[in-house]
Amino acid sequence: MAAYDPTNIFARILRGEIPCKKVYEDDFALAFHDVNPQAPVHVLVIPKGPYINNMDFSAHAPADVVAGFWRAVGTVARDLGLEDQGYRLVANNGAGGGQVVFHFHVHIVSGKTPPGFGRVHA
Repeated sequence: MAAYDPTNIFARILRGEIPCKKVYEDDFALAFHDVNPQAPVHVLVIPKGPYINNMDFSAHAPADVVAGFWRAVGTVARDLGLEDQGYRLVANNGAGGGQVVFHFHVHIVSGKTPPGFGRVHA
């Protein structure tokens, strides 16, 4: 795995070098509106540590950071009022998985089914 790039856009947002439309922040995570939303609700949640992707985050983040991050994701979804209507959590992992910014992040998407995501049939 390549080394974490501290000049990536999310690292710069965390340092306050680039503004964002903040939704939530705590010791573990920052959540903000996507600048190119794919649905009526499209919020990104990023951990505050230098993790490249989910594989890096799950392997190297301390347990309290992992728990704090995922609690933040749940808090953001609740604060956005998505509990009843439903939402998607999307985390692209690696270039082959569609990841564009190499700082681990989760998309919270609701209000419209994004292109390429059909209904799941049981």
